[in-house]
Amino acid sequence: MSLRCLIIDDEPLAHGVITEYAKDIPFISITGHCYRATEALDFLSKQQIDLIFLDIRMPKLNGLDFLRTLQHKPLVIITSAYEEYALESFDLAVCDYLLKPFRFDRFLKAVNRAQEFYNLKKQTAPPIQVEKTEPKNNGQISIKVDKKYILIKIDEIQYLESMGNYVKVWKDGIFLLTPRTLGSFEDQLSIDFIRIHKSFILNKKYVDYLEGNTIVLKNGQQIPIGKNFKSMIKQLLDI
Repeated sequence: MSLRCLIIDDEPLAHGVITEYAKDIPFISITGHCYRATEALDFLSKQQIDLIFLDIRMPKLNGLDFLRTLQHKPLVIITSAYEEYALESFDLAVCDYLLKPFRFDRFLKAVNRAQEFYNLKKQTAPPIQVEKTEPKNNGQISIKVDKKYILIKIDEIQYLESMGNYVKVWKDGIFLLTPRTLGSFEDQLSIDFIRIHKSFILNKKYVDYLEGNTIVLKNGQQIPIGKNFKSMIKQLLDI
């Protein structure tokens, strides 16, 4: 099955390069072309897309702001001539960052990574829930570490930390690194877990105290509180 791909870029030349490269890769199919991010909003409301090739500097709405507006995000590979947006892009869990002009071998590496994430997402996608309840998974979840899957107890997870396309699952003061996004965990976790930062989800059971903009765990580890989460932290933690 081919990944259905959308190119969002205000430069026709970029569309041409990606389309030409895609012809030699059997598992991707270019199904749409948009030359403005605002145009893509309408396109995505009508068609399902698996992967977006996304430029950043575009008129009216830049690529990263466009990405933040999406409630259900497809996989994304950034294609930009500007390297200074890379860190911000990976904070939004993009698959890869291609710096223009890029060669075919680098493009192939990026789409191979996207296909791996797509397959992993299909394998680990949780059932849709109307509201957050205790997960029906016998209190355990499976995560991929290196080339194997590890079963861990949810209540033993201290916190989860986003690292771009990966998540650090912290347990007993050490972490397991798995190729997933932070958001993909949320429906699998129990009601003891809360998001305290765009990059952190915390298990309340392991909290010792709150100090300033930091939560300190019982083992002494410190986790920052995001500025958009401060007003609700005390109430949610009940401390």
